[in-house]
Amino acid sequence: MTDSKTIVILGAGVGGLVAANELRQLLPPRHRIALVERNEVHAFAPSFLWVMTGRRRPGKIVRPVRTMLRPGVDFVHADVLAIDTGRALIETSGGTLNYDYLIVSLGADLAPESIPGLSGAAHTFYTLDGAAGLHTALQGFRAGRVAVVVASMPYKCPGAPLEAAMLIADFFRRNGRRGGVDIGLFTPEPQPMPVAGPALGQAAAGMLNSRGITYHPLHKLEAIDPERKEMSFEGKGGIPYDLLVAIPPHRTPEAARQSPLANESGWIPVDRSSLKTRIDNVYAIGDVTSIPIPGRWKPDVPLMLPKAGVFAHAQASVVARRIAGAISGRETSISFCGDGYCMLEAGNDLAGFAYGNFFAAPSPDVRLKRIGRAGHIGKVLFEKWWLAPHGPSRTLYKNAIEMGSRMMGVPSNL
Repeated sequence: MTDSKTIVILGAGVGGLVAANELRQLLPPRHRIALVERNEVHAFAPSFLWVMTGRRRPGKIVRPVRTMLRPGVDFVHADVLAIDTGRALIETSGGTLNYDYLIVSLGADLAPESIPGLSGAAHTFYTLDGAAGLHTALQGFRAGRVAVVVASMPYKCPGAPLEAAMLIADFFRRNGRRGGVDIGLFTPEPQPMPVAGPALGQAAAGMLNSRGITYHPLHKLEAIDPERKEMSFEGKGGIPYDLLVAIPPHRTPEAARQSPLANESGWIPVDRSSLKTRIDNVYAIGDVTSIPIPGRWKPDVPLMLPKAGVFAHAQASVVARRIAGAISGRETSISFCGDGYCMLEAGNDLAGFAYGNFFAAPSPDVRLKRIGRAGHIGKVLFEKWWLAPHGPSRTLYKNAIEMGSRMMGVPSNL
């Protein structure tokens, strides 16, 4: 085939970057790969927790988006204003883009304003600036109740609230203040990480308990009273706090929410194997998607695939290969299989490693394999690999990660 195609990718998060770079590797230069992103700088979100505890400086975990793209990928620095699948074009703040194939990887936005009183009252580690501000707050906190609160479902990275609680406990332990600080984790979920199945939930609850962190399941946040420093939960009385750390409500970006791709909740449903949307030649990956998995969170609420970078990464690779195969005339049946993993940071440079199949029936089969330094080292190596420029150093970190993965008996997904 000699005609050229244009593949447009919306969003330069994990999924968007992986898709763009793999497509550039797989396709000849005559095919255009365009990545649209509103931010010129990419921040590595898994390291926000380390910024929170002072183990990383914000400037060390950011890179210009352009430097993270392979030569030959067009970076379009603009806001996505509208997705017009009828005319196969994207409206941006810098003009319009026509596409032959589209990958929507716009992620999820934070919406703290949807909970009365939450904006301005709570700290969060879900943004880089928020994590840096929370570090300052932790430094100045001497004694009292720290409440880590999951405001609503769904939210990105199901393990992050647990990690935050344990790393905050470790921060105060290292600074000699743990005895005067009461740490509680409040969530509307019935158990830690219900999407990962009961075995992992029990193991995660044990990790919290062993570190003196009180776990409060089935607490649905309704409002915050900043003046009284009180949290209100559905069907329960007010609970006081001294320092509030929130995982704010999430929603899709407006362009995705208003597009014909979205469902009534604003998320984009896709075929779980191919990541195809209801529109031909349009795919969606990562946090913006809605993918049912076996099992139920409540009797009337099905489980959904977690919103996590490990899934966006794997999905991006599947979509890139499917699009490249379709363009080259060598279509592939490669599918996203639902395997995922997570390093649960527990403090003291220790981490638990969870791995399993989220598509397993009758419910996801995910287990905590081990708690030790290996999981923490693996997370550090992944950070270095992700932020390293393409070249020898990046290859070195990749080889180290793959060797460690083989030793632990799990794929690296790199």
